[in-house]
Amino acid sequence: MANPILSLFGHSPIKPLQNHMHTSLQCVELLIPFFQAVIKEDWGTVEATYNSIAKLEGDADNQKQDIRLHLPKSLFMPINRSDLIQLLSKQDKICNTAKDIAGIMLGRKQVVPKKIATDMTAYVKSAVAVAVEAKVVIDELDELIGSGFGGREIDRINRCITKLEKAEDKNDKRQITLRAKLHEIEADLPPVDAMFMYKTIETIGNLADRAQSAGEQIQVIIAR
Repeated sequence: MANPILSLFGHSPIKPLQNHMHTSLQCVELLIPFFQAVIKEDWGTVEATYNSIAKLEGDADNQKQDIRLHLPKSLFMPINRSDLIQLLSKQDKICNTAKDIAGIMLGRKQVVPKKIATDMTAYVKSAVAVAVEAKVVIDELDELIGSGFGGREIDRINRCITKLEKAEDKNDKRQITLRAKLHEIEADLPPVDAMFMYKTIETIGNLADRAQSAGEQIQVIIAR
């Protein structure tokens, strides 16, 4: 009978973590067509895309549970088990946040005002870009271990983290611009709609922050 730990982790416990991040990113990337449908007020497509987001979030949750159940107590690797669990937790928050954003928009059938639609689309794309860069960093983790934490691989990861930080900074700036444009028109909106729009903008920013935090967890691993 096959060892369930070996069947899950193969030669390395890193690959399941990377697969979890890939699923989380797929979930996040669906926010782009989701918001495109919201802006068009195509609520049928909005609901269908939300269902796809929810399924991927569920898939990621199942992957998380499998990893937690089967991650060996002793890894015999130059990485603390607790650091990997922390990385997994941070990755999990990314897809959870994506589902939360989509759920709020669908639940209220929250309309994006036409005057900020273009900026909202750019803002969502910039948040997704942060998650993409986080995945790039996390995909380097097995190479880092394979190199024995060699200096060349650490330099490569640090360059990837610099790109991650730049992507998050770009998202922050887009958030500031979008909030300012919403402020200009908020008097024309129902107060509850304006409040939820500000909350949505904030939560998209949280998504980018959580993606950055997941990627930067690799720096914690390097530093130990």
